[in-house]
Amino acid sequence: MPQPPKRCEWAPLDDPGYLAYHDEEWGVPVHDDVRLFEMLTLEGAQAGLSWSTILRKREGYRRAFAGFDPAKVARFTPAKVERLLQDPSIVRNRMKIESTVNNAARVLEVQREAGSLDAYLWSFVDGSPLVGRFRRLGDIPAETAESKAMSKDLKRRGFRFVGPTVCYAFMQACGLVNDHVASCFRFREVRS
Repeated sequence: MPQPPKRCEWAPLDDPGYLAYHDEEWGVPVHDDVRLFEMLTLEGAQAGLSWSTILRKREGYRRAFAGFDPAKVARFTPAKVERLLQDPSIVRNRMKIESTVNNAARVLEVQREAGSLDAYLWSFVDGSPLVGRFRRLGDIPAETAESKAMSKDLKRRGFRFVGPTVCYAFMQACGLVNDHVASCFRFREVRS
């Protein structure tokens, strides 16, 4: 029987959704503003929770937050926030829900200023993915100079739930950084 391909240690073989996330999505460069807003939201929502929890609630987030259309989310009213606090398909945390509405308005400001959220966020890596060459999960940092710079500027602009660790997880997820370990079959695939 053939051996399964080598993967990053964090990709659990017994969780098909998580495994698909690793094999098909994590680390692939994203340049779509809606998807970038989605991932920034989900990484912030994950703070203090497991990523598997957020993955299981991802479709609920997409429904609850209008497909992550920042123009629609920025118009959410306090009454809409109250309804979302009753929605079990998302993490029902007032600060995280309110931060998503706030961040949507900030995304619109960034789009007006920089032309796109994509151009703004990718400027922190000079437009090209940074490539880690880590051998083990334990070698990968939780934050970097780039994620600290991104976090600092996002906070200056009024974004919330965007600390340097959240920003680095976002950068990894959206391919601004390729942090698949060097032995993982996705390391070379994502680079090409």
